[in-house]
Amino acid sequence: MSQQPQPPVKEYRAGTICASIWTKAETRDGRSMTQHSIRVQKRYRDERTGEWKTTSYFRPEDMPRLALVANRVFEHVTLREVEPAAESKPK
Repeated sequence: MSQQPQPPVKEYRAGTICASIWTKAETRDGRSMTQHSIRVQKRYRDERTGEWKTTSYFRPEDMPRLALVANRVFEHVTLREVEPAAESKPK
């Protein structure tokens, strides 16, 4: 029996542009790491058939939205949330 593909852990959309992120845990040199894979696509309607299709080709007018989702993906995989340090109370 084949395994179902895992859904992305996060998706960012701007208009017809979509960036999806997948993660995979790995161990390298005894250290646990997270590997990220990113797919960027554009959805469009085929004028002849009326069907929705997906492409990895972009037009110049797609660049602002592409840059926006690319920045969000970069932030997601680069920035880490940090819990605030507990205040030490005098005893």
